[in-house]
Amino acid sequence: MRLNIVTYPDKTLRKKNEEVKEVDQDIKNLALDMIETMHGANGAGIAAPQVGVNKKIIIVNWQKEDYVFINPRIIKKSFLKYTDKEGCLSFPGLEIMVKRPKKITVKAIDYSGKSIEIIADGMFARILQHEIDHIEGNLLIDFASKKGKDEYKKSLN
Repeated sequence: MRLNIVTYPDKTLRKKNEEVKEVDQDIKNLALDMIETMHGANGAGIAAPQVGVNKKIIIVNWQKEDYVFINPRIIKKSFLKYTDKEGCLSFPGLEIMVKRPKKITVKAIDYSGKSIEIIADGMFARILQHEIDHIEGNLLIDFASKKGKDEYKKSLN
């Protein structure tokens, strides 16, 4: 089922997100709905708060494959960083240059409830970091200059 995407400045995007205690059928159904929603919006990733659910779940589409990460956390970041343009489903029309570590290691639980640890590089790492930011209450607009923030907020009126 396709879900509604929450857009800025909805307060759901800044709320504290709960860890998932058990990967039950409700969590699996939510993950499947998030995947459908992400594809319907042509996104590369989506986080549960973006569909109004304050739980630590993210979906990433990488190389035509959908990945479910539950309670993801970055445990290692490379010293090497790079800057690239990012957009966000919760910020229609906004694109910002963001500097992020080029390589990260993430620990999470997958769709089947198994503990996983992955090493991601380049764009895959960037998408993961962007979505993990969402479940930590950090948003794309936080990376914008004051002028960029002001312009975007004006565009909402």
